[in-house]
Amino acid sequence: MMKIGIVAILWGLLGTGFAEELSPVPTADEIARKANHMALYQGADSKGKVTMVIKDKQGRIRKREFTMLRRNDDDRDQDQKYYTFFQVPADVCKMVFMVHKHAALEKDDDRWLYMPGLDLVKRIAARDKRTSFVGSDFLYEDISGRSPDEDNHELIEMTDTYYILKNIPKKPDTVEFEYYIAHIDRKSFVPMKMEFFKRGHRLYRVIESVRLEEIQAQENGQKVTYPTVTESLVRNLANGSETKMIFSDIRYNLGLSNKIFTERYLRRPPRDAMR
Repeated sequence: MMKIGIVAILWGLLGTGFAEELSPVPTADEIARKANHMALYQGADSKGKVTMVIKDKQGRIRKREFTMLRRNDDDRDQDQKYYTFFQVPADVCKMVFMVHKHAALEKDDDRWLYMPGLDLVKRIAARDKRTSFVGSDFLYEDISGRSPDEDNHELIEMTDTYYILKNIPKKPDTVEFEYYIAHIDRKSFVPMKMEFFKRGHRLYRVIESVRLEEIQAQENGQKVTYPTVTESLVRNLANGSETKMIFSDIRYNLGLSNKIFTERYLRRPPRDAMR
């Protein structure tokens, strides 16, 4: 959705002030674009710690902990870079997932996965973006987001609390869903729920923003507040599993160097960035 990644997930970790003014009654495309911004582009950059709790249908639990960095390449909600450094558990410790996201639809995102056990850097193919992210119920595309330009948007309902959009992929052969319904908070424009449906209107996957907090930051020398998702949950209704992500120590506008987001730092994570 609207480039939502990990989710609103990560979805809340990441955004700036929205440059364009919305019309008095926003169109579906305007709502989608604003929601994309709030989910992914607030601030010039951001950093946060993430605890991921994965539970299968038998109730067995696995945990992952990692630090995520994000840097915008411009102030137009276009290209971005992500750097994810894993610390827990031991079998993924020092693993790094990096994305160079490209807004142009004709250009695939660049994705790398560094596996320290093999000392191997692997390029992740564009066709793999809707596969599981490190064994969780989140997908690679959830982490870096889905472009609003990939879907047709329709405002199907407006409640006191939400704009409700139906989003239909323009290239249905590239995804496993037929459409998804997004609940967008009318006050903050933060995506609060996304429901994914397969053919026959079969609901099979749900992503929810469980907790929303106001994070204080500095922007151009002024104090600002970013509405940020600090807990999100994805449920796989097909197999009964679910994954929760809890964000902490979230900071914006740190002045992260562009050199952090290069292959050189896949094997040698920068200490300053990981503190």
